[in-house]
Amino acid sequence: MERRQLGKTDMNVAVVGFGGYEIAMKSVDTTTENAGKLLNAALDEGMNVIDTASIYLDSEKMIGDTVSHRRQDYYLFSKLGEGQKAGLPYPEWDVRNARPSIERSLRDLKTDYLDMLYIHSCSEAVLRQGDLIEALQKFKQEGLTRYIGYSGDSTDALYAIGTGVFDSLQTSLNIADQEAVTLTLDKAAERGMGIVIKRPLANVVWSRQGAENAPEDYIKRLEKLDFPFKNEDSDKITEISLRFVLSFPQVHLALVGTKNLDHMMKAFEFARKGKLEPEQFDLIRRRWEEVHEPAWAGLK
Repeated sequence: MERRQLGKTDMNVAVVGFGGYEIAMKSVDTTTENAGKLLNAALDEGMNVIDTASIYLDSEKMIGDTVSHRRQDYYLFSKLGEGQKAGLPYPEWDVRNARPSIERSLRDLKTDYLDMLYIHSCSEAVLRQGDLIEALQKFKQEGLTRYIGYSGDSTDALYAIGTGVFDSLQTSLNIADQEAVTLTLDKAAERGMGIVIKRPLANVVWSRQGAENAPEDYIKRLEKLDFPFKNEDSDKITEISLRFVLSFPQVHLALVGTKNLDHMMKAFEFARKGKLEPEQFDLIRRRWEEVHEPAWAGLK
């Protein structure tokens, strides 16, 4: 699989990484054993980024229990900012949660450090307060994380980029969510930030009927966009979607969240085909420019 340098960091990342939300979603196949099979197989294939968050249910613990013995094989990203819903003592974005959050993450992940720690999708107003940013900078100084970033979209992400303090931006980009193309990608690249894409498959394209956790916004957008490839089989739609995202020169890494090993392996297969053909890429961009509504902001 192709590797790209993640901005100004020292991380040379495979272009498809693992998004850790899905493995902890409650269902009959949500087990630590299944998560371990998927993660170890993906690492064996050359994937070298695992992304998770303190709010992702048992995701961090599953990762720690199954692949912490291979810590030198992957870069580890996590996020903080949540509050009582994540079992922390104070409301979300309260800086008093920051240290308990990262300490719990490190304990569950069975590691001494993170490679990247993101503030998780907070508003510009929260960022302007400055205390969460200062907390992350302190964790970086202490060696608890090597780099820091912001995970979010739209004008919130634009403000985060403008602060000049973050090493990475994690943001949404896919065939149904292209606001970042004109709003933030170039500005983040100009800052030398590593650009990590969440939701590269729009959460819906493994099945033309949509996925169980597909955002309703994406389903409606795809109906209106009415791409000419909409009637292709689900694998072909998935391939087009992933290769579209990886065709942007600003993008370093796309995170695929799944608990299905076959889906993960297919994502690697599609990524190995390289950038999308220019005609297909231009068609997707043109269709977005023609159809998208002003309210179609990046989905958090």
